[in-house]
Amino acid sequence: MADGSSFYITTPIFYVNDVPHIGHAYTEVAADVAARWHRQAGEDTWSLTGTDEHGQKILRTATANGVTPKQWADKLVAEAWKPLLETIDIANDDFIRTTDERHERNVQRFLQKLYDEGHIYTGEYEGYYCVGCEEYKQQSELVDGTGEYAGQPVCAIHSKPVELLHEKNYFFRMSAFADRLLALYEERPDFVQPESARNEVVSFVRQGLADLSISRSTFDWGVKVPWDETHVVYVWFDALLNYITAVGYGEDEAEFARRWPAQHIVGKDILRFHAVIWPAMLMAAGLDVPRGVFGHGWLLVGGEKMSKSKLTGIAPEQITDVFGSDAFRFYFMSAISFGQDGSFSWEDLAARYQAELANGFGNLASRVIAMITRYCDGAVPTAGVLSPADAEIATIARRATERSWEAIGRLAIHEAIAEVWQLVDALNGYLTNEEPWALAKDPEQRDRLEAVLATAYRGLGTLAVLLSPVVPKASAKLWTALGAPGEVTAQRIDRADEAELGERVQPLEALFPRVEVAE
Repeated sequence: MADGSSFYITTPIFYVNDVPHIGHAYTEVAADVAARWHRQAGEDTWSLTGTDEHGQKILRTATANGVTPKQWADKLVAEAWKPLLETIDIANDDFIRTTDERHERNVQRFLQKLYDEGHIYTGEYEGYYCVGCEEYKQQSELVDGTGEYAGQPVCAIHSKPVELLHEKNYFFRMSAFADRLLALYEERPDFVQPESARNEVVSFVRQGLADLSISRSTFDWGVKVPWDETHVVYVWFDALLNYITAVGYGEDEAEFARRWPAQHIVGKDILRFHAVIWPAMLMAAGLDVPRGVFGHGWLLVGGEKMSKSKLTGIAPEQITDVFGSDAFRFYFMSAISFGQDGSFSWEDLAARYQAELANGFGNLASRVIAMITRYCDGAVPTAGVLSPADAEIATIARRATERSWEAIGRLAIHEAIAEVWQLVDALNGYLTNEEPWALAKDPEQRDRLEAVLATAYRGLGTLAVLLSPVVPKASAKLWTALGAPGEVTAQRIDRADEAELGERVQPLEALFPRVEVAE
């Protein structure tokens, strides 16, 4: 069981049936911001992402493209999924693929343990299966098809027909864990977040759980069931285990004890897998359940969930090529309340880029560095006697440091950024009120000028540290311009207002240059 000084966070592992869109990138950035924040607070942090490469959907996609499933997965990982991490500046510690030997070997080890202990039995199942979801669907999860699918039951998520399957499979006795799951939700109200997600999960489990079909015998692209190689492991049962196979389960007890349990960040459409099936699997194996499961909302385009199948997917580089990775990260983490659905529009992105990043933060940094260069020959002044206005900036900096860290602890990433932005706005207002450009014209106001510039400089240092998990490139540039020692990421973010700064400023290029957006 990991102690309070460790923090292990995961994204879902993503299907390689297609290239990523900004919905995938949104999840990646959220986990990365949280990981960076915890790492910079001195915690032993580990961040995991990866790809899900087994199952019928991948097999069919590969076959349609005239290659083997492994060839298809290798191509997509190399050309799309790993490059995504560079595009949006993700600092993950590990990238796991379900075709990795370390994963497949320990999936079999986990499954054999459950089989040996009586948690798995043979049975038959007939039901509607959505290949897109890789999941059997209840009647309530289907809708009547329209257009070319008129008269057919279709998946409510993918809007494509489901298939009626009848198979002899192996089943996990998940129904036996319903009471323990309900007790978990009761004892740890924050295990599933946000509250709306928790309510959904509790309601689902209270209705009673069916046992889970965990093998397939109609195709062979997957991890072989260790005692019966005519079956492969159900893709979700296989995929969920990545969170423990990546950190030493079955092979490195010390590493596993150091890292597990993890905080999972997932899209709300896969919440039940992570908040119901996964903890039940862990309970059966005698392992700790996750630290928590956070089900974030969907990104909406034109009122619909972003989807490649519905042609509403937007590639992340369409945004980063214009605005840069920092702006991508800032926009999606600040403009949307994390945990709720959020609508994306180019107009909103452009407006926030200009108002908040270019004019708000970027212009503030440029003005302060320029004034210290001009009025103090680049030497950082000392504050001397502080006025109430100076002291108020210090108070706001301390409050932003404390409250943003508290918000990150709740995964309220949008709130954390809003707390930091209180300091951005306060510093801009402070300069407007104190008018250092006017003070510079009066030699008798020299002490006051230096106090104002010293206060603004100290505030900028705090901002560079607090914003480094969100806008890492801009923060690093600002840190260098402040003449501060080492790397900004080496500064304790939970003590950002006490950061060790420098003695001379350096030239600062525009952190967020003007962007021309085509009409």
